[in-house]
Amino acid sequence: MRRVEGSSGVSLMECTNPVKDKWRIRWDVQEKENGSASYMEEEFGHKPTDEEIRTLVMSWYNSQTDAAILSGFAYNGAHVWLSVENQYNYKAAYDLAVQTGGATLPVTFKFGTDEVPQYREFVTLEELTDFYTKAMKHVQDTLSDGWRKKDAFDPEKYRVE
Repeated sequence: MRRVEGSSGVSLMECTNPVKDKWRIRWDVQEKENGSASYMEEEFGHKPTDEEIRTLVMSWYNSQTDAAILSGFAYNGAHVWLSVENQYNYKAAYDLAVQTGGATLPVTFKFGTDEVPQYREFVTLEELTDFYTKAMKHVQDTLSDGWRKKDAFDPEKYRVE
């Protein structure tokens, strides 16, 4: 699959070579002001079934959502890698700090990248709460956006007679 530049109004499902039974499926069409569009495209060596189309599009949206959760969050200008392990570590540190009334603070997290690390020390419960709340809001907002895009998928738009 690849991102392609083409014209707006492109067909979401098209037989591109009837002799070889080549079909193209397109999704995530983003129209531009100049009349062109950008979209994802995958070629099949047969006419894809409804389930093949759904699986392709849904798995792409899932991977986009996962990537946005993982690397799309910044806190006070520092990139924060929200892997499942890091999310767990942030939650554990936050929960422990809340349960102890902040007695486990300060706590330090590594943000940024391996090449340019940025260490952030959280001294107060308020600071840690601000970080954790914003990180979890990012996760929830990103999931909601992914669900909205998946819910908008309409298999009827891929019907070709």
